[in-house]
Amino acid sequence: MSKTCVDPKKVRKILDHYPEGDGTGLIHALQDIQAELGFVPCEAAELVSERLGVSISKVFSAATFYKAFSLEPKGDVVIRVCTGTACHIRGAQTLVDEVCETLGIKPGETTKDLGFTLETVNCVGACAMAPVVSLNGEYHGNVQPGSVTQKIRGKK
Repeated sequence: MSKTCVDPKKVRKILDHYPEGDGTGLIHALQDIQAELGFVPCEAAELVSERLGVSISKVFSAATFYKAFSLEPKGDVVIRVCTGTACHIRGAQTLVDEVCETLGIKPGETTKDLGFTLETVNCVGACAMAPVVSLNGEYHGNVQPGSVTQKIRGKK
């Protein structure tokens, strides 16, 4: 089964933890689906709507409002480059450009093979280590140009 196919049984098993017709669990249900599948596919959103008794538009409103949710599958490696003030001043854009050139994608995109996703974030709260890059949640500080490409090659 490819990463973009959704097993409805898996989603229903997640949703079994939520009372039918109780829309108060919407965010938690989406979080559980995101954690299990890596994204919130349309098919899963429809099942959430049915189970919790909320409109599909409300499900999509929540899923698109919060940056923690993604409606598209992400790569096996999610690269996040902090572009907050301290990181920006210390060369974050050069790092973003390096990743774009190395992977052939732009911020917010995923490689066709679902290997990598590039995201920029406003701040990771580690200004003293600027610029900061995270690879699947593993933070690297004082990142120099060229080292991101080395880290990416190590993840391939």
